[in-house]
Amino acid sequence: MVQGGGDYVMSSSAKRRGFDRGYKEAAVRLVVEEKRSVAGVARELGISANLLHRWKREFGELGEQAFPGKGHLPAEQEELRRLRQQLRDVTEERDILKKAIAVFTPKRPHGTNL
Repeated sequence: MVQGGGDYVMSSSAKRRGFDRGYKEAAVRLVVEEKRSVAGVARELGISANLLHRWKREFGELGEQAFPGKGHLPAEQEELRRLRQQLRDVTEERDILKKAIAVFTPKRPHGTNL
Protein backbone atom coordinates (compact mmCIF):
# COMPACT_ATOMS: atom_id res chain seq x y z
CA MET A 1 0.00 0.00 0.00
CA VAL A 2 1.27 3.47 -0.88
CA GLN A 3 1.63 5.67 2.16
CA GLY A 4 -0.66 8.73 2.05
CA GLY A 5 -2.65 7.28 -0.80
CA GLY A 6 -6.37 7.87 -1.04
CA ASP A 7 -7.35 4.25 -1.61
CA TYR A 8 -10.08 2.94 0.63
CA VAL A 9 -12.87 0.41 0.54
CA MET A 10 -16.43 1.56 1.13
CA SER A 11 -18.41 -0.60 3.51
CA SER A 12 -21.78 -1.92 2.46
CA SER A 13 -23.41 0.50 4.89
CA ALA A 14 -21.84 3.58 3.25
CA LYS A 15 -24.38 6.17 2.21
CA ARG A 16 -24.40 8.00 -1.11
CA ARG A 17 -24.06 11.74 -0.83
CA GLY A 18 -27.10 13.66 -1.94
CA PHE A 19 -26.99 17.09 -3.52
CA ASP A 20 -29.90 19.48 -3.71
CA ARG A 21 -30.96 21.31 -6.83
CA GLY A 22 -29.34 24.60 -5.81
CA TYR A 23 -25.97 22.94 -5.22
CA LYS A 24 -26.06 21.25 -8.63
CA GLU A 25 -27.08 24.44 -10.42
CA ALA A 26 -24.36 26.43 -8.66
CA ALA A 27 -21.74 23.86 -9.65
CA VAL A 28 -22.88 23.90 -13.28
CA ARG A 29 -22.92 27.71 -13.33
CA LEU A 30 -19.27 27.77 -12.18
CA VAL A 31 -18.40 25.77 -15.28
CA VAL A 32 -20.75 27.45 -17.77
CA GLU A 33 -20.86 31.09 -16.72
CA GLU A 34 -17.40 31.48 -15.24
CA LYS A 35 -15.81 29.37 -17.99
CA ARG A 36 -13.99 27.18 -15.47
CA SER A 37 -12.89 23.63 -16.18
CA VAL A 38 -15.12 20.76 -15.09
CA ALA A 39 -12.13 18.97 -13.57
CA GLY A 40 -11.09 22.02 -11.54
CA VAL A 41 -14.57 22.74 -10.20
CA ALA A 42 -15.15 19.08 -9.41
CA ARG A 43 -11.85 18.92 -7.51
CA GLU A 44 -12.75 22.05 -5.50
CA LEU A 45 -16.18 20.68 -4.62
CA GLY A 46 -14.94 17.20 -3.82
CA ILE A 47 -17.07 15.46 -6.44
CA SER A 48 -16.15 13.42 -9.49
CA ALA A 49 -15.71 15.15 -12.81
CA ASN A 50 -18.04 12.57 -14.39
CA LEU A 51 -20.81 13.57 -12.00
CA LEU A 52 -20.35 17.25 -12.82
CA HIS A 53 -20.33 16.44 -16.56
CA ARG A 54 -23.67 14.63 -16.10
CA TRP A 55 -25.16 17.58 -14.19
CA LYS A 56 -23.95 19.94 -16.93
CA ARG A 57 -25.48 17.76 -19.66
CA GLU A 58 -28.81 17.46 -17.80
CA PHE A 59 -28.95 21.20 -17.22
CA GLY A 60 -28.13 21.83 -20.89
CA GLU A 61 -30.86 19.44 -22.09
CA LEU A 62 -33.61 20.24 -19.59
CA GLY A 63 -32.80 23.77 -18.41
CA GLU A 64 -34.95 24.81 -15.46
CA GLN A 65 -36.63 21.38 -15.43
CA ALA A 66 -33.32 19.69 -14.62
CA PHE A 67 -32.78 18.24 -11.16
CA PRO A 68 -36.45 17.82 -10.17
CA GLY A 69 -35.50 16.15 -6.89
CA LYS A 70 -35.80 12.67 -5.49
CA GLY A 71 -39.10 11.08 -6.42
CA HIS A 72 -40.08 13.89 -8.78
CA LEU A 73 -40.18 13.67 -12.54
CA PRO A 74 -39.68 16.36 -15.15
CA ALA A 75 -43.01 17.82 -16.33
CA GLU A 76 -43.19 15.78 -19.56
CA GLN A 77 -42.41 12.49 -17.80
CA GLU A 78 -44.90 13.30 -15.03
CA GLU A 79 -47.62 13.94 -17.64
CA LEU A 80 -46.74 10.67 -19.41
CA ARG A 81 -46.94 8.79 -16.08
CA ARG A 82 -50.32 10.41 -15.33
CA LEU A 83 -51.72 9.60 -18.79
CA ARG A 84 -50.59 5.97 -18.56
CA GLN A 85 -52.32 5.64 -15.18
CA GLN A 86 -55.47 7.21 -16.60
CA LEU A 87 -55.40 4.76 -19.54
CA ARG A 88 -55.06 1.82 -17.11
CA ASP A 89 -58.03 3.11 -15.09
CA VAL A 90 -60.25 3.63 -18.15
CA THR A 91 -59.30 0.22 -19.58
CA GLU A 92 -60.17 -1.43 -16.27
CA GLU A 93 -63.52 0.39 -16.13
CA ARG A 94 -64.31 -0.69 -19.70
CA ASP A 95 -63.51 -4.32 -18.92
CA ILE A 96 -65.76 -4.21 -15.84
CA LEU A 97 -68.62 -2.78 -17.91
CA LYS A 98 -68.17 -5.47 -20.58
CA LYS A 99 -68.45 -8.17 -17.92
CA ALA A 100 -71.51 -6.52 -16.39
CA ILE A 101 -73.23 -6.37 -19.78
CA ALA A 102 -72.49 -10.06 -20.32
CA VAL A 103 -73.93 -10.94 -16.90
CA PHE A 104 -77.10 -8.85 -17.20
CA THR A 105 -77.91 -9.44 -20.87
CA PRO A 106 -80.66 -12.06 -21.16
CA LYS A 107 -79.58 -15.21 -22.96
CA ARG A 108 -81.47 -15.89 -26.16
CA PRO A 109 -82.11 -19.40 -27.36
CA HIS A 110 -79.89 -20.46 -30.18
CA GLY A 111 -81.35 -19.69 -33.59
CA THR A 112 -83.57 -16.85 -32.40
CA ASN A 113 -83.19 -13.71 -34.47
CA LEU A 114 -84.35 -10.41 -33.05
